[in-house]
Amino acid sequence: MTAARRPADHDSSDSSDSSPNEPNAPDDSDAPDTPRTVHRRRGATLLRAIYLATLEELAETSFEELGFEKIAARAGTAKTTLYRRWSTTEELVLAALSDPATGFPLPSPPDTGSLRGDLAAVLSALAQSLQEPRGRALRPLIGQRPRHPELFEEIFRALVVPHQRLLLDILRAAADRGESDPAGVTQRIASVGPRLVVMESMRHDTVPPAEVAAIVDEVLLPLIAARG
Repeated sequence: MTAARRPADHDSSDSSDSSPNEPNAPDDSDAPDTPRTVHRRRGATLLRAIYLATLEELAETSFEELGFEKIAARAGTAKTTLYRRWSTTEELVLAALSDPATGFPLPSPPDTGSLRGDLAAVLSALAQSLQEPRGRALRPLIGQRPRHPELFEEIFRALVVPHQRLLLDILRAAADRGESDPAGVTQRIASVGPRLVVMESMRHDTVPPAEVAAIVDEVLLPLIAARG
């Protein structure tokens, strides 16, 4: 016998995230009455829970094993909530990686007062993000490039490109101060640091501060050193 559904129980924080008339706004109305869904969630609150569950599940398994049922269980909502908004898990992963709250927001420009300090600050922040669910979820996706090129392109667009642009600005400012060679202000050189950090994270699961310092001191600074 199917249990009767309880009336929706929204708390004040959930109901403020989304207008009841917002199109495609997810809600927990079909979720089972478990301790994780006693307070019905809607809009941005539920969306963040689904996105985090997606990335956490992906980080622990693989893209092939990812399914709406597992994601819904981890998020504490119903499968129908997911099916109403996304057609495939690929669409959901792309949405989770694109969302500023759960994906990769634009990196903040550092202001350490030195080229070395700025480079280390940017790459250290990137290394830290790769230890979070959003970063750990990238590992199974990167290996799926031949089968899912659009996912790989989203990773590149969301992760590498913003860091490359920021590092290019840092290199340009350093060259203007006479702290580095203007010939080193190129997109290729600006992409070296982020690529090395991502590669180290893939190989060793973590990028310790000493490794970030080595990338800066042994690779980047020699490439852009001011010529006498």
